[in-house]
Amino acid sequence: MKTPIRYLVGSVLLGMLILSACGGSPAPAESEAPAAYAEALAPQAESLPAEKAADAGLAPMATSMPPVENAAPVSAENSAAARMIIKNAEIKLLVEDTDIAINLATQAISDVGGYIVSSRAWYQAYYDGKNYKYATITIGVPVMQFERMLNKLRGMSVQVLDETASGEDVSDQFVDLQSQVANLEATRERIKSFLDDAQNVDEALRINQELASVEAQIEQLKGRMNYLQDRSAYSSITVTFEPKLPEIVPTPTPTPIPQVWNPGETLNNAAQTVTSAYQGIVDFLIWLLVVIIPILAPPVLIIWGVWKLLTKKR
Repeated sequence: MKTPIRYLVGSVLLGMLILSACGGSPAPAESEAPAAYAEALAPQAESLPAEKAADAGLAPMATSMPPVENAAPVSAENSAAARMIIKNAEIKLLVEDTDIAINLATQAISDVGGYIVSSRAWYQAYYDGKNYKYATITIGVPVMQFERMLNKLRGMSVQVLDETASGEDVSDQFVDLQSQVANLEATRERIKSFLDDAQNVDEALRINQELASVEAQIEQLKGRMNYLQDRSAYSSITVTFEPKLPEIVPTPTPTPIPQVWNPGETLNNAAQTVTSAYQGIVDFLIWLLVVIIPILAPPVLIIWGVWKLLTKKR
């Protein structure tokens, strides 16, 4: 009984040792075959063109890039700073004196490294008969000084009447333009290579025409890129200055005084009217006897006498 049990235990131990030895050993057939196969196919992939190599299923071996040391992590702040944002603002300010406000704004523009794009000033009459000065200026300031300049403008005013700010992210447009320029430059190089292989003058002229068209597109796209860079580097602010006008004091309306009936005053007014009427009549009679009759009587008597003589003769 003891002998079969010993054989059984020994067999189990031997099997466990064999299984553990097989699990820990590497599989050279599976690990070394792909590497050897890749080494064998590498010269063939390098000698074939890219298109034929792709058709044959042979991809070129990727070159290993050295690790970048001391690489700064890309943070949200760095990503936001790399964005190209065109900022615009319009602000209307109420100021004590327009000339003083313009001088302060000009000094603030110089402090932040900006410049004046355009300006306009005009005068408007007011109810007090004086002309008050209004002004509008459009300025360009570095994008990093945009908020600081707005704060300076708010500080030099009595009241901010209106303010509007907006921003446009043109980063995607700029990246797209860069891609288009890169593609067109590659096309230009291919066209130049075709120009070297031109067989006759007509073919060279056609190739030159295509080359000129591609170069014109490249210049147009680069001009747009320069515009986006300039507009994103400098923000635009339009400032309108309005003077503080004096308050209008309304003129008080006089309160009507109620008329009180006074019979004695009415009697006096009537007596004065009668007296004035009689005085007028007496004055007329005096003028009639003293002035009018002496002037008109002689002509009337002469005319009457002539008329009588003529009547008697008939």
